Amino acid sequence: MPVTEYMSVIAKEERLRELFRTLESVIVAYSGGVDSSYVAYVANAELGARAVCITGQSASLPSYQNGEIDRVVKSFGFNHEIINTDELDLPGYRANNGDRCFFCKDELYGKLEAVARSRGIDHIVDGSTVDDLNDYRPGRQAAKQHAVRSPLIEVGLDKNEVRELSRRAMLPTWDKPASPCLSSRIAYGTTVTIERLEKVDRGEEILREFGFREFRVRHHDTLVRLEISPAEMDRALQKEVVDQLAERFRALGFKYVTLDLHGFRSGSMNEALPININRP
Repeated sequence: MPVTEYMSVIAKEERLRELFRTLESVIVAYSGGVDSSYVAYVANAELGARAVCITGQSASLPSYQNGEIDRVVKSFGFNHEIINTDELDLPGYRANNGDRCFFCKDELYGKLEAVARSRGIDHIVDGSTVDDLNDYRPGRQAAKQHAVRSPLIEVGLDKNEVRELSRRAMLPTWDKPASPCLSSRIAYGTTVTIERLEKVDRGEEILREFGFREFRVRHHDTLVRLEISPAEMDRALQKEVVDQLAERFRALGFKYVTLDLHGFRSGSMNEALPININRP
C-alpha cells in the first residue's frame, strides 16, 4: 500500500477511535468475521467493559466459527456474550425470498435492543463497510429501523482497508474469507430448514477437509453447486478429487453434484434475483 494511502487509512482509524469514545457504551453485533472482529477490537480498546460483543447463535451460524470466535475473544480479551436467536421460527425467514436477511437482522437487532435497554447501553453497532452500500443488503433496512450504527461506514472504511488495519493489529481474522450465514447458501425460494442448514454446514466441512480455503456449498434442493476460488480450481478439477467430492456429497443426500466453472463469487445467489430489485 502506497504511503499516502496508508496514512489515509491510519487517519480513518483514528476517527473511528474518536467516534467510539463519543458513543461511550456499545453493543457490537459480533459475527466473528473480518469486519465485526475489527469493530470489536477497536471498541474494546477504547471503551473496555463498556463495549459488549454479542454473537447471535442459531443453526444458521457455521459450526466452525464457534471455535474461531472463542480463540479471538480469549486472545484479545473481548467482553463477549452469546444470545440465542430464533429466525427459523419466522415464516418470512423460512420462505427464503430475496428479503430473507431482513428477518434475520430484525430478529437479532430486536434482541440486542432488549439487552441494551436492560443495561443502559447507548448504542448498537455493526461491522458494515462502505462496500456494503453498493450491494444488495436487505439487512441494512433492519439496521436502519433499529437505529443500529455502522462506524466503519461513518468513517469511510472499505473491506480492504479493514483487512489492512486488522493485519496491523495482528487480528487473525485479517485475511479470513468472507463467511455469511449458512442460509445464504440455500437457493432463494427453497425453504430454510435445520436439515438443509446442517447439510450445507457438513458440506463446507468436507471442502475444508480437502484443503480448500475459499468456497461455497450452494444448496439447490436435490442438486449441490460447489463454488471454489479460481486460484484453487485446478486442484478441484483433478479426477481423483472430483470423484471423491461426488461420493462425499452424494452421501449427504444430494442427487446431483456440480462444480460451478465460474468459481467462487460472493453473493452469487443474488444473480437469480430480478435485475430491478430495490437496493439500499
